[in-house]
Amino acid sequence: MEYIVLLFSEIYKILYVLIPVLVSVAMIVWLDRRIWAFVQKRRGPNVVGPFGLFQTLADALKYIFKEIIIPASSNKIIFILAPIVTMTLALISWAVIPFSEDYVLADINVGILYIFAISSLGVYGIIMGGWASNSKYPFLGSIRSAAQMVSYEVSIGVIIINVLLCVGSLNLSDIVLAQEKIWFIIPLFPMFVIFFISSLAETNRPPFDLPEAEAELVAGYQTEYSGMMYAMFWLGEYANILLMCALGSILFLGGWLAPMDIPLFNIVPPPMWLILKILFLFILFALIKAIVPRYRYDQLMRLGWKVFLPFSLIWVVLTSGYLLYFDLLPVY
Repeated sequence: MEYIVLLFSEIYKILYVLIPVLVSVAMIVWLDRRIWAFVQKRRGPNVVGPFGLFQTLADALKYIFKEIIIPASSNKIIFILAPIVTMTLALISWAVIPFSEDYVLADINVGILYIFAISSLGVYGIIMGGWASNSKYPFLGSIRSAAQMVSYEVSIGVIIINVLLCVGSLNLSDIVLAQEKIWFIIPLFPMFVIFFISSLAETNRPPFDLPEAEAELVAGYQTEYSGMMYAMFWLGEYANILLMCALGSILFLGGWLAPMDIPLFNIVPPPMWLILKILFLFILFALIKAIVPRYRYDQLMRLGWKVFLPFSLIWVVLTSGYLLYFDLLPVY
């Protein structure tokens, strides 16, 4: 009986994190469209429900009832598994995201490594989808995506080293608590900028949405997908975008910590501060999509390997040298 109670309590905890993430994905799709419309001086979703809030729900229902077409020449098992893998990996990463000191599903000591490992596996879903389609355009899109994601994960990993040097811990809660006096965006501002741009490339967002570039690849690795399987790819992509916004908030913007320790800010509960910071970063994501034109593929790879990676490595040397010289290295 105790094991059954324990099992249901764990399921409750998982749903307590998972359901808000799924609802948030639906809301940010609406917000994404509204921001593009605002920048381009048009209305955006405004018919289905108040302010068009139910437009995403209507689109989801359309995908649910739409026929799922599996190409006759495809590898059917891998073709079906690809969107499931993409969506599942995007959702399980949220297990270690701390919304406050007490509100975290799995407060493990290697939270950063866990997120980095899971996000690295995410490329497999895209490769599986492109290869299993047995079509040249999805295959080219998946190869592009694999090269792009691997390239920018390297620079993100080096950027995170700068934060870890200042904290001395891989635990995400420890990283947040280490920013009680000063957020890391101030001493590590160049790293925050590079992290933000690398997050755009990591999540295939404009101006780096080359894996699904309509002009030359139709829709990239998603070309042969339809119905709910297509929606699962998008669900995974937007969950990853939110995850990178959450990670950026935790690493550089103080996570659940208020901007200043004043009574007015202390009224707001800690999880709400993290949500507001995630929302702020996502608005920047959406604005860039509406404003910045798409890069060429050679420009994308040059930026990652010849600009971001060397600069990040130099900053690691500067950060470690500064901390060592002034005897500021954390000791645990």
